[in-house]
Amino acid sequence: MDRYQQFRHAAIDRGFPDDEVDKFADQLRFAVWAGACGDGEEVVGQKGGLPRLPVGVEWPSSEAGSPLPFIASVDCAALPRAEGLPLPEDGSLLFFLHHESDYEEPLGESGYARVLYVPAGAETVVAAPPPDHDSTRFFNENIPFLLPEYRLTAWVEAVLPDWIGDEEEAELASDLVKELLADLKHLDELCELVDELWPPREGATFYLGGYCGEIGGQDPPRAIMADANFRNRHGAGPDFSNPEQVRLYDEEEYRFTREWVPLAEFRTNSDYYYGCFMISLDDLAARRFDRMRSFTMFTE
Repeated sequence: MDRYQQFRHAAIDRGFPDDEVDKFADQLRFAVWAGACGDGEEVVGQKGGLPRLPVGVEWPSSEAGSPLPFIASVDCAALPRAEGLPLPEDGSLLFFLHHESDYEEPLGESGYARVLYVPAGAETVVAAPPPDHDSTRFFNENIPFLLPEYRLTAWVEAVLPDWIGDEEEAELASDLVKELLADLKHLDELCELVDELWPPREGATFYLGGYCGEIGGQDPPRAIMADANFRNRHGAGPDFSNPEQVRLYDEEEYRFTREWVPLAEFRTNSDYYYGCFMISLDDLAARRFDRMRSFTMFTE
């Protein structure tokens, strides 16, 4: 029995209507969260330190040729499986980001973020620091290029969109979402059941899957992508005084919410920046990591 079946059986056993359980479960996602590895816990990757790169592969760099800071790596075979999150079953994922430069390019295609997939069986070596890494600077904070390494362990968390359980987010949600919320008559009880089945665990510093929330009051990635798509299709942004354009925009934003997932979310070593690498579920399943989009967010 997978986790979705476990939730449905538990909810129906408690008398919740089948159609309401299905609508709620359709919003429920299972994500892989990672944090510092304790004694006796399985190591699934690392944050900081030096990455293991395939033999002959150079340290990833920006389009301008500057090396990108290494954030973390995960061993996909060691990660716990999360339903609905089609991560590779083997190989490794390595994440690189220059958060300040990436933040200046808000559409997610800056060239200052990279995900490198290393297939299982590839010969790898611990990379030497790039010879010109000292030339990579963070202008607003004194952050070193190379950061201390610590090992990661991982577990599966149940995750719901931010408009479930947050009255302020629900009030600001689209009419499409409000209609869905109106159908969830037992919302609080269903949320409590999720927490009962999968009690939240503290200590995560790196997240794969789930939903990318709003950080620092700025638009979340789904809204940024929806706005860009709307402009490409209609030649201008939506006129929010026009009900039909509002409906079309809401549908576009909801589509991105349904079809895209954070490949990685993490607080950078800055006090002010938060990284979010988004990818469509189709591209994730097909290992098209070059189609990832990065949305660095300012936390204040």
